[in-house]
Amino acid sequence: MTQPLTAGPVHRPFRFGILRLGIRIIVRLLFRVRVEGADRLPDGPAMYCSNHLNWTDPLILLSVLPASPKLAMFGPKEADMTKGGRNRLIVWAGFGIPYRPEKTDLLETTRRVQGVLADGWVVVIFGEGRIHRGERELLPLAEGTAFFALRGGVPIVPIAINGTSWLGFRRTIRIRVGEPIQPIGRASRESVGTLTRRTEDALLGLVADFPDPPRPGTLGRWLTELFNDWPEGRRPALGQGDAAGTDLASRASLAPSADAPLGEVATPPAG
Repeated sequence: MTQPLTAGPVHRPFRFGILRLGIRIIVRLLFRVRVEGADRLPDGPAMYCSNHLNWTDPLILLSVLPASPKLAMFGPKEADMTKGGRNRLIVWAGFGIPYRPEKTDLLETTRRVQGVLADGWVVVIFGEGRIHRGERELLPLAEGTAFFALRGGVPIVPIAINGTSWLGFRRTIRIRVGEPIQPIGRASRESVGTLTRRTEDALLGLVADFPDPPRPGTLGRWLTELFNDWPEGRRPALGQGDAAGTDLASRASLAPSADAPLGEVATPPAG
């Protein structure tokens, strides 16, 4: 018999504050963190949608995002949140919205997220669902973010993390907050697709100017890959992997040329 998911999130401001303080101290000691556009964060419930480059991204966001409105994170994908130190810490602090990795609880998860938004929480979600290689690239976003926003009638706030594809001592990590994207209409297939594309475009615009950092030393490489789970089985080379060629420059090179005959697409340069 399938066990019920751990309840969450649960508002535990004291525990959550202790956890955030510890994370903030560690993050600030290791890195230079720069936040841009924090004034764009809404005062009420919203979906915060971020790109995902490294296992540390959730920790870095926890260290810089305000605790008010109440903050929850969508995930992790776990059938049993009582196992593992990370999962027990998330349950203790009360900020996780777990769901089953086999996705057999979609209706329950939808109801849970809608209840959280209705109660005034902000939900942080990594819309790509997994990490990828390039700082300026983006995997296709899952449609869940847009679906939850349309169902809840709350905006999506794109938040771009840059500088975590390679971690290095005192290197700069940039958090850039984009303009909130207001949902329009009901949660139909068409409106979900449109809102998902708008969110993808916003995130790509936010990360478009950040250079890929150089490979760090031994300690930096170890920290970078400590808990990374590469779908490719190993870290892909720069310019390779599932997200390769998804940056704005590559999109532009694939856009139809004004001089090309109708139905033809400009061919990207080789190399």
